[in-house]
Amino acid sequence: MTMKVAVLISGRGSNLQALIDACKDEAFPAEIVLVLSNKDGVQGLERAKVADIPTASLSHKDFDSRESFDAEMSEIITASGADFICLAGYMRLLSDDFVRTWRDKLINIHPSLLPMFKGLHVHEQALEAGVRFSGCTVHFVRPAMDEGPIVAQAVVPVLANDTPDSLAERVLEQEHALYPLALKLIAEGRIRVSAERVLVEDQQAPSTALLNPEG
Repeated sequence: MTMKVAVLISGRGSNLQALIDACKDEAFPAEIVLVLSNKDGVQGLERAKVADIPTASLSHKDFDSRESFDAEMSEIITASGADFICLAGYMRLLSDDFVRTWRDKLINIHPSLLPMFKGLHVHEQALEAGVRFSGCTVHFVRPAMDEGPIVAQAVVPVLANDTPDSLAERVLEQEHALYPLALKLIAEGRIRVSAERVLVEDQQAPSTALLNPEG
């Protein structure tokens, strides 16, 4: 059975495009049934329209609270038929109620090797810390920012002459490979969460991904 996915965005949607491209394969076990943005007119919505995917936009400025905004967003997602959510450059913090409603049905991709370098400006953080490796993380979402069981990570070296932009470009390339992989594993039923740790059954990971083995 194909998993029905809603993708939440706020901007250009490059990770959305990676998911759209993966879903074009008839063998891919997920289908994007909605792209929802908290900003109207962004490039990600155009990407979805080109792919004939239903879109919606919802401005938080029209709501009295984060909770009421998220409740309306949840209703739109449910009405679309989606039973899973991918955050792809969605730049708003989610309310605790929304995260609880979609617990273990909501994933995010973050451009660092969590739990290191949460929040914004992660590539600047990595360079300032002097780490030799960085990367990206797909994780289940929990109420605290950039926390939750890790599904998959991809690693890139930090080069001596790196700038935040050059590091970001190299990490983004891995994001585009990692996010479809993580969604595929989940849609195939090969992922389970145990004691807030993700376990992957029948692991067959590419060299760019580091996955928790079956316990």
